[in-house]
Amino acid sequence: MAEPGRPGTTTAPAVHADVARRVAASAAAGCALAGAVAVTVAVVAGPGPGLTGYVSEAGIAGSGHAATYRIGVLALAGALLLLAAALPAEVRAAPALPPWVRAAPALLAGARAAPALLAVSAVCTAVSGAVTCSAGCPLPPFERATVADLVHGGASIAATAAVVLAMVALALAGPAGRAVRWLAGGAAALALPLCATVGLAMLLVGRGEVVGVLERLILALAVLWGLATATVLALARR
Repeated sequence: MAEPGRPGTTTAPAVHADVARRVAASAAAGCALAGAVAVTVAVVAGPGPGLTGYVSEAGIAGSGHAATYRIGVLALAGALLLLAAALPAEVRAAPALPPWVRAAPALLAGARAAPALLAVSAVCTAVSGAVTCSAGCPLPPFERATVADLVHGGASIAATAAVVLAMVALALAGPAGRAVRWLAGGAAALALPLCATVGLAMLLVGRGEVVGVLERLILALAVLWGLATATVLALARR
């Protein structure tokens, strides 16, 4: 039997919490995989404009695969929420970081915000799936957008930004060990320049193959990161 307070032992509440986190991580991986498959099927099988259009166009009203798309988006939202619940409570600065970074309270406080950022991303993802855009999903400054278009687009952008910030936070302080830090750091290193490029492209050139391809790369990277991180957390033992 575990002895509370004695080094090297684990209390029953800690064991139960660890099991609950691993179950949440397993469920997150399953939801991420199912959601990615559903959204991919809706995008590929739908009558959208291909790489020149947005992924969200698969969910517009009247599309034959709108229901599949929305189910997939909601599954991805659930995966983000479950991943937030699966992160351990303790936060440790990454050993590879310089001492001044590891000792900075502000950075550690930011790293503790990773679960909250994932939860915010989950809510925004659910909103983007519930509020559909109009045909073509128009966005300013080159297209005239409706209120629903702005809500959908804003929620989608906020969801992506929150995920990328969560990657950065986890790379700075690892609450679940080296593997999670490495995954977060690698994903953030790829996602940050992609997000900056797609933002500039949307402002300077608008809709086109450049934005379409970059959007798909960012979304694929976010899903793969979430799936890999959830798998690592599901397999990890205290």
